[in-house]
Amino acid sequence: MSKSWPSGLPRPRALLFDWDNTLVDNWATITAALNAAFAAFGMESWTVEQAKRRVRSSMRESFPKMFGDEWEKARDIFYGTFQQTHLQTIAPMNGAEAMLRGLKSHGLYLGVVSNKHGEFLRAEAGRLGWSPLFGGIVGAADCARDKPAPDPVDLALKPGGIARGPGVWFVGDADIDMECAHTSGCTPILIYPEPPGGDFGRHKPALHLNNCNELAALLAPS
Repeated sequence: MSKSWPSGLPRPRALLFDWDNTLVDNWATITAALNAAFAAFGMESWTVEQAKRRVRSSMRESFPKMFGDEWEKARDIFYGTFQQTHLQTIAPMNGAEAMLRGLKSHGLYLGVVSNKHGEFLRAEAGRLGWSPLFGGIVGAADCARDKPAPDPVDLALKPGGIARGPGVWFVGDADIDMECAHTSGCTPILIYPEPPGGDFGRHKPALHLNNCNELAALLAPS
């Protein structure tokens, strides 16, 4: 581990990662699929930047609020559009693959907890050749409750026989990731190019890093 270890930060034995905007970039395709659903309902489209800011909860939580009783129709439009191109447009975030492979080589348990539908999530991990790096890859609808509930955290850790706690780092880019970490009793680690603002409320990160390269450097053997 790094000699300049942050004071009070527990050392990890496992790391759980958010997916979109933490490990991968597929926001153009996500936004296009959202806008296809919006267009069908006469709603205003979103830009990629708006989608990044607004997409937090899983579809089964967010779509009923946006589309009401017809949310399942909107869901089908979204998935129909998304499925056409998401495996062709998925791209790793800068430094993500090297970081994951390095952490795996250090003997750390890795998993994914995302609010992207589990079927698409695991397909994307397979497309990138990352599936063997993770003990558990858990997405929306894989559990009775989605992130920020602790259910997907437990499921992602189960293959490693690991219990959630401070020795599990939950790494993500958004407030819902930090909330999930706090709810689960894990250590919240924020990866985002800007310092955390007021959006995080009571769910503050224990550590803020700018990118995957900084996390890799922190956890590199000394």
